[in-house]
Amino acid sequence: MGATTGVGAVSLLHCFSKSHTLSLASFRILPRLTCSFSSSINFNISFAPPKPKPKPNNLHPHPDLSNEPDGPLLIPWIVRGEDGNLKLQSEPPPSLLNAIATAQTGTRKDSNQKTKTTAATTKPQKIRATAPPQHSKAARRFYNQNIKESSGARLSKVLAASGVASRRSCEELIFEGKVTVNGSVCNTPQTRVDPAKDVIYVNGNRLPKRQPQKVYLALNKPKGYICSSGENESKSVISLFDDFLNTWGKKRPGVPTPRLFTVGRLDVATTGLIIVTNDGDFAQKLSHPSSNLSKEYIATVDGLVYKRHLMAISEGTTIEGVHCVPDAVEILPRQADMQRARIRIVVHEGRKHEVRELVKNAGLEIHSLKRIRIGGFRLPPDLG
Repeated sequence: MGATTGVGAVSLLHCFSKSHTLSLASFRILPRLTCSFSSSINFNISFAPPKPKPKPNNLHPHPDLSNEPDGPLLIPWIVRGEDGNLKLQSEPPPSLLNAIATAQTGTRKDSNQKTKTTAATTKPQKIRATAPPQHSKAARRFYNQNIKESSGARLSKVLAASGVASRRSCEELIFEGKVTVNGSVCNTPQTRVDPAKDVIYVNGNRLPKRQPQKVYLALNKPKGYICSSGENESKSVISLFDDFLNTWGKKRPGVPTPRLFTVGRLDVATTGLIIVTNDGDFAQKLSHPSSNLSKEYIATVDGLVYKRHLMAISEGTTIEGVHCVPDAVEILPRQADMQRARIRIVVHEGRKHEVRELVKNAGLEIHSLKRIRIGGFRLPPDLG
């Protein structure tokens, strides 16, 4: 091989890189190798002329290679250094050795029992180091409450959902040491438990493994009943569901009886729509001021209603230090079977006796008050 320029040297490297999957023992180069290079990119490489190989004959079908010189295998490699300049070295580049080490070879036999081997060289992928994402405090709180801690529920919440008592009463039972979890007394209401896996006792009674179903009921509250879940209240709204709860076990055997409570309150003299459920999260979202749900009332008043009365109601009034203004005020057409005037009032504050205070501030007297809507939930017209 005569003297070559830099382009020829690169072609030589390309030839070796294309054949890197072959065994290095298949290359045999005479030991005499001279090369010289300058600061430029051009290389001058020369090899000794190879000896002619003997032709095979019938007596010696394979040529005798025992006379070839045994010397170290020397293969020139032209690589680019860290400084960006090309250089000549006797060892292959590390990237090629890594590619050979990570080469994948698959072997498959066809129907004629012939073996077909395919080799694929995978290029190592560079892994980019990325900084961990920064999340806000609200995002971390949402993750902890809804994802990380989703394996169980708080002990006080589980007891209340199982019908033991209200959430506050269940916390008192826990503080008093009347609740055990897996044989140990638990005094922390925030303990995460799973009724299906944990053994929970309250006052010596085993808590059922199955949780009661979620129940959502719309009630047309009659006059004279209070929105309280106390057991000593004879005229409680919850007492209207005694027949429903007594037949629960017959219709749903093995399912605990739900503990019902009202979403919000209506005073004893107010009638109309009230929602009863055993879903505490649903009740919290529905009654919390942040939900900003509007409530619609029909107020039946004594006497005549004039425009100044409606304007006085629409201007609002101050209740518990907060100025409350209704969303809508209008007088309804008079019905033939009713002699008293009716006013439709829509509020969203939810203050105690808000509608009654608005009407009273306008100089009118309420004869009866009925709630017909909470947000998107409207009192069914056929509900007695």
